Parts: sequence; structure tokens; C-alpha cells
Amino acid sequence: MHRDTIFGVIFALLAAIGFSAKAILVKLAYLDQVDAITLLALRMAFSAPFFLFVALWVNSRDPLPLHKNDWYSVLVLGLLGYYLSSFLDFLGLLYISAGLERLILFLYPTMTVILSALIFKKPVGPKVMAAMALSYAGIVLVFFHDVDSSKGNAVVSQADVMLGAALVFASALSYSSYLVGAGHAIKRMGATRFTAYASIVASVASLLQFAVTHPLAALNLPIGVYRMSLAMAIFSTVLPVFLLSYAIRRIGSSSSSLIGSVGPVATIVLAYFYLDESVSLLQIAGTLLVLAGVVTISLSSGKTGQGQEK
Repeated sequence: MHRDTIFGVIFALLAAIGFSAKAILVKLAYLDQVDAITLLALRMAFSAPFFLFVALWVNSRDPLPLHKNDWYSVLVLGLLGYYLSSFLDFLGLLYISAGLERLILFLYPTMTVILSALIFKKPVGPKVMAAMALSYAGIVLVFFHDVDSSKGNAVVSQADVMLGAALVFASALSYSSYLVGAGHAIKRMGATRFTAYASIVASVASLLQFAVTHPLAALNLPIGVYRMSLAMAIFSTVLPVFLLSYAIRRIGSSSSSLIGSVGPVATIVLAYFYLDESVSLLQIAGTLLVLAGVVTISLSSGKTGQGQEK
């Protein structure tokens, strides 16, 4: 096997595991009673210096002048694809398991196909439609697993599971909207530059939201929250973004997306060991259906994995 291929596979695998660990770190941080707005602000505050450094580095190598429309795209898509989707995701994790959250987020290729069909009038073939049906059937099975796990739970009710699933679904839809709209900006600015700029916009929005809604005293938190936030910023935000970019450059987006399908499985395994989340045959069956559907769509389109996950 060629050296570039080996490194591409390793980078894609590490990126998938890094993205998958985010939900685990969020759930662990929530054990210290931190709220979603504060936790997201901490994650973005720790991430922002890395993205600012990357933006400055890219500009020093290629000082591409940006037009007014470029800045508009960065602002709107940064708020939509990174800030809003991340905020909805963090809220959803208050109510549902890490395993269900990752599977719902993993549906974003199906949403991208649907949005592209509606906006750009792109036809959807029967193979892709069947794959989407498989994916959503799998989500229903895993949803029922979470609902069943919530029975007799004084902390999380069945209504909470429905609310959490809806919030994460909205998060995935927001991210899919970003992917559909970001194509032109990425072609003009480059993926690395655009990702860095959009992430800085999301960081500023998250910090402003915290400043408006919380007093500074809200930062008086257990040290564990800061550790989880820093780990989230480094291992589940910054590193996976660039590892995935390097993987796509070496083995292509289709192969990277195929390897990325280990993400939901990794989340379920990590949640079992670190969060004591149960694993049932229903959840395993649902996961397999989702993976089969999404991988089929990803390989058909060849586009999954070209954006930053949340």
C-alpha cells in the first residue's frame, strides 16, 4: 500500500474518532451541571486561537483579497453551519444519548441530497431514495431504544428524548444547509481559509451569546469542565478538521467518508465504557441500517466529508 494511502486512512480514522468523542466529552461535562451556552462558549474560546493562527498562516502564504460577497458568505454560513448547528447539538445532548445524537448527525448527507434536489432541481435516483429510507428507518429503531431506556428514568422522560432528537435533527439540517451553500465560497477561498474564517465567526457568536446571557461569575466552574472543554477544542474540533482535510487530499472524499462511517460505532462504544449507556439489539440493528444508507449515499455523491463536522 502506498505511503500516502496509509496516512490518508489513518488520518480519516483519527478524524472520525475525534469527532465521535465530542458527544462523550459534552455528556461528561454536563455531569458538573454546566449549561449548554457556557460549555459551547468554552469550547469555541479554546478553539478560536488555533483557527486564528491558521487564518493568519493561510493569508501570509496566499494573500487573496476577499470581496464583499465573500465576507457575507463567511458570516452567514459561519453562523448557520458552525454556530447554530453546534448550539442546537449541545442542547440536544442534554436529553438524548450520545449514540442517538451521533447517528442523527450522521444523516446530514441525506439532508444535503434532499436540499440540493429542492434548491438546484437535482434528480434523486431510486438507489439514493432507498438508501435514505434505510437510514431513517434505522434512526427510528435507535430512537425507540432511547425511549425504552428512558422508562422509569426520573431525570430524562420520553418527552425529553423527543425534544433532544428534534434539536439534534435541526442541528444536522442546519449543517446540511451550510454544506449546500458553502460550495462557491470554498472554491473561491479554499477549504482551509474558509473553515478558519467561518470557525472564527462561530467562536465570536458563541462568546457574545454567553456575554449577553451570563454574568462572569458563571465561569466559576469545576476544573473538570475546563478540562473537557479544552479536550473538546483540541481533539474533537481542531485536530479532526485538519486531519479530515489531509485525508481527503490523500485518498479522496469517497474513501474518507467510508472510513468516517466508523464514527457512530465509535460513539456507541465510547458511550458504553465512559457513560454507562446501554447497548441493545435494537440499537445495533438501527445503527447498521443508518450506516448502510449513509455510506451508499456518500459513495454515490462522492461529496461527504468535504466540510467540517461539528
